[in-house]
Amino acid sequence: MTTIRLTAAQAMVRWLSVQMTEENETFFAGIWAIFGHGNVAGLGEALYGVRDRLPTYRGHNEQSMAHAAIAYAKQSRRRRAMAVTSSIGPGATNMVTAAALAHVNRLPVLFIPGDVFASRGPDPVLQQVEDFQDGTVSANDCFRPVSRYFDRIVRPQHLLTALPRAMAVLTDPADCGPVTLAFCQDVQAEAHDWPESFFEPMIWRPRRIRPDRAELEAVAEALRAGKSPVIVAGGGVHYSGAVDALRDFVETHQIPVVETQAGKSALPWDHPMNFGPVGVTGATSANAVCASADVVLGVGTRFQDFTTGSWALFKHPARRLISLNVAAYDAAKHGAMALVADARVGLEEVSAQLGDYSASPDTGRKAEWFAAVDPVTAAPDNGNALPSDMQVIGAVQRTAGPQTVVMCAAGTMPGELHKLWKAGKPGSYHMEYGFSCMGYEIAGAIGIKMAEPERDIVCMVGDGSYMMMNSEMATAAMMGIKITVVIIDNRGFGCINRLQTATGGAEFNNLLKDAHQQQPSQIDFVAHAGSMGATAVKAGSIADLEAALKQAKSATGPFVIVIETDPYPSTPHGGTWWEVAVPEVSEREEVNAARESYEAALKERSDG
Repeated sequence: MTTIRLTAAQAMVRWLSVQMTEENETFFAGIWAIFGHGNVAGLGEALYGVRDRLPTYRGHNEQSMAHAAIAYAKQSRRRRAMAVTSSIGPGATNMVTAAALAHVNRLPVLFIPGDVFASRGPDPVLQQVEDFQDGTVSANDCFRPVSRYFDRIVRPQHLLTALPRAMAVLTDPADCGPVTLAFCQDVQAEAHDWPESFFEPMIWRPRRIRPDRAELEAVAEALRAGKSPVIVAGGGVHYSGAVDALRDFVETHQIPVVETQAGKSALPWDHPMNFGPVGVTGATSANAVCASADVVLGVGTRFQDFTTGSWALFKHPARRLISLNVAAYDAAKHGAMALVADARVGLEEVSAQLGDYSASPDTGRKAEWFAAVDPVTAAPDNGNALPSDMQVIGAVQRTAGPQTVVMCAAGTMPGELHKLWKAGKPGSYHMEYGFSCMGYEIAGAIGIKMAEPERDIVCMVGDGSYMMMNSEMATAAMMGIKITVVIIDNRGFGCINRLQTATGGAEFNNLLKDAHQQQPSQIDFVAHAGSMGATAVKAGSIADLEAALKQAKSATGPFVIVIETDPYPSTPHGGTWWEVAVPEVSEREEVNAARESYEAALKERSDG
């Protein structure tokens, strides 16, 4: 056996650089790194040696650079991914939130945090977390519950099994999610004689699981018996590459489709069978179809509470729930009739079983929905009033082109965009709403642009989320990444403020005016974004916003537009109940009234 002598870190990065997709691209498009003690000497030296094959990108915050990697994987439909490395201690734990985000969203990212010395000679080292009862614990154990696979590399030879296991998880449709390889810093620098065969390129093809015959026949029979079926399209439709299969399926069988946050853009917004967004942030047209559906076919969805209206949306007394999902865990939720299969293959085979079956949905509901909501996105008549978030969306929509991707993550905008954004082609809507993580937006926009450089990325971010994590604006400027960032300044956490008052609470600690302060907050977002290298302008009106959005198209780097909005209004149409527990006892009459409504809704759900 021919061997080559390399350090463990050199062996790791060489192996990562030759993992390939079936399109003959490297699976890892790069590695994001913030160096510190625990990874600068070992991994840092190794990454320098492969910088032409596995580029290293420098971030400004460990969590946000991981967000960029995750967004890259999401926009790549999980066909490619990135790795992220940090020092031990706070550098590592900064990435735990991002790992949870990837875990919830079933997205591949490889975390390589530095770890303590395997030899334990210098213990305790700087930043080491010591467990008084367990000598094997380090800060990296925080990754265990939010990793699909976790391993600690305490010998160089461990990579021979750990790396292939990691890739098996990152590329598996059912088990896909974050992988953490905690890499002891002394082991990174240790040399070993590696088999040269270990570094031969390997092609990883997505596995397409075919449905079990008995499950397939049972699902087809249930669908044929349905009088008013509906399809709930989730993110799995995109990851499977099933958008064409879904279109063919619904056109053949005339079954209406509703879209989750992750599934939105699976069908064009104006497709006759696309009844719009579903659930708490859904359209009246979509929710009405779901409320009367006797068969609900979920395709690649986790059936999150925002999708199901906390399981109060599907009201038909004889409703049958079917879940077509590549993951058995998701397919079996809430007593669903499971069809464990790849979404594309599953739809194709169910369609063949259905033959000439066809439903007859009432497509008039769609026209009624757009007639109701189109006016809320129109430009305001009164140019002096603060615009609404809906009017901001309208301005972005009117200036968008066929290559535009609108993206967001948390706060007010996800709900309004889900309801109002007209997604014209697959991948034109990118929402992180599985974890709804504030701070994802700017870093995520970078990852999307890196995945699809030909697309025009518009990042919608509230002032609250911007303040939480904005450091990667400097990264975008440094790397010359062209993204348009619209900062919607409603002076606080407007979304949660509305939820607070809707549950009977007083306005408290959400909008800046209601927070503890010695003087009014005065944040100059234009100056701040400009100081990090972005071109930044203030829009005083919707007309100014549209003009700035057109100006942004010729920018060469990040272009930031700041617009102040009214924090109170939201789209009055659509939506459904969402369970948020209301205090059972309160001195506030508003809370007591909200509690009565809450209990009535619970009773209605249990009766259904």
